[in-house]
Amino acid sequence: MTIEITHTRRAGTLIEGTSRGDGSAEILRLREYGRTQRQPFRWSRNLDCWYLPHSRDHATYTPSLELLAQRLRDKGFEVTLTIDNADRRSFSEAEEEREEKAEGRAERFGGYADTAARNSEAAWKSSHEISERFAFGQPILVGHHSEGRARRDHARMDSTMRKSISERDRAQHWANREEAAANYERFRKDPGRTLRRLDKLRADLRAVEKWQRGESAKGFSRSPADPELEIEHQELTEEIEHWEAVIKDAEARGFKVWSKADFKRGDFVLYRGTWYEVLRVNPKSVTIPHIHNGTGKCIVRATGNQHDDWTWTAPYDDVSGRKSADEMQPPQAEAAEQQEQAEQSTPTEEPVPAAKPTPVAVPAAGANWQDGMALVLIASKNSRRSRKRALWAMTRREAQAVCGDPRTSGRSYMLTWTDRPGIEGADWEWTPDNGSLDPVLSDLGVTPRREWTAATQAPAEAA
Repeated sequence: MTIEITHTRRAGTLIEGTSRGDGSAEILRLREYGRTQRQPFRWSRNLDCWYLPHSRDHATYTPSLELLAQRLRDKGFEVTLTIDNADRRSFSEAEEEREEKAEGRAERFGGYADTAARNSEAAWKSSHEISERFAFGQPILVGHHSEGRARRDHARMDSTMRKSISERDRAQHWANREEAAANYERFRKDPGRTLRRLDKLRADLRAVEKWQRGESAKGFSRSPADPELEIEHQELTEEIEHWEAVIKDAEARGFKVWSKADFKRGDFVLYRGTWYEVLRVNPKSVTIPHIHNGTGKCIVRATGNQHDDWTWTAPYDDVSGRKSADEMQPPQAEAAEQQEQAEQSTPTEEPVPAAKPTPVAVPAAGANWQDGMALVLIASKNSRRSRKRALWAMTRREAQAVCGDPRTSGRSYMLTWTDRPGIEGADWEWTPDNGSLDPVLSDLGVTPRREWTAATQAPAEAA
């Protein structure tokens, strides 16, 4: 009998003419074939022949099939090899078939899950019925005529309960696969994923066009006379047109394709649930403050962050919204109302301690809260000191910048700050400054002090 080896883009690589026990299976199962030269052939009951997985819609690696044909001839088989890479199906046909198969898988896996769930329920009921005989804690009566039956009942309870658990896990497995198959089309046509796919396909098409012109692309060259280049050009063109139509459908349903023209510096971009101020507009992304600044925040502005010198990029295909700087500001009426409420609120008087504490730095009326005074403390690992150690006094804004700088923390120490340190000498004390952090202070433009004094107090309102 003649063994026929055929390959087309439409059907893939197929091998017909073999029979069980003729010795061909040992050769076909070797992991030495395909484009990667690491694939075995598999038997298909639907096709009733051997096939090479993932060989459809691709050009074959001819030397791999020639090697297979020679091995079969050496075993005494008569072999014919036919390769037609030009026989192909359109990308739309292939995609439609993939979606139909996904629907079939979802229906089939759903049936498997239902069957396993019914088996699990039946096994549980069977175990429960047996256990009712021992509902009141009846022990096994050793030596009694009922001992054998009781032990068999316990064994049956154990086996049926194990089967119930196993079938329940099996049902969950097939239910998960059913869900994945049912969501195939939705995930496949996700607009963000489709935009990223289009970028890659267009880059591949530009490379093919360069090779057709005799130019180098992707670091190597190909012969312009290679007929495979024309087929690849057609395939890429069809695939790009297909996914562009998917994006147009998404736009018709309200999806927005963002680009460089939609943003300018100072705007705000919604990236993964957080609004970030745009620092720079790039061809394929916008530069924003580092995402570590967005932990626990809804809005991240350009300044006042823990990592002001770190940045991140948000690709346009992952952007969810845009607002201008004016839209991100609170309404004027709301801001005026908040200011009026703050002015009318009566400050709460704190109890005066027995010892006179160091006065808390309170900014004058109308001043920014961050301009108030703060005390920078140093905390060491495994420290057992009874009093806090203070390094410098500075404004709250400067303290936030200094303590948030990654250079001011090590494996065994860190800096922190407070605006209510307590009583000098009783709660805290000055610690010597060895000057190791002077470069950090210089880079941040901070001039610290070594004395703790109160800021100008707000004048009391007339009664």
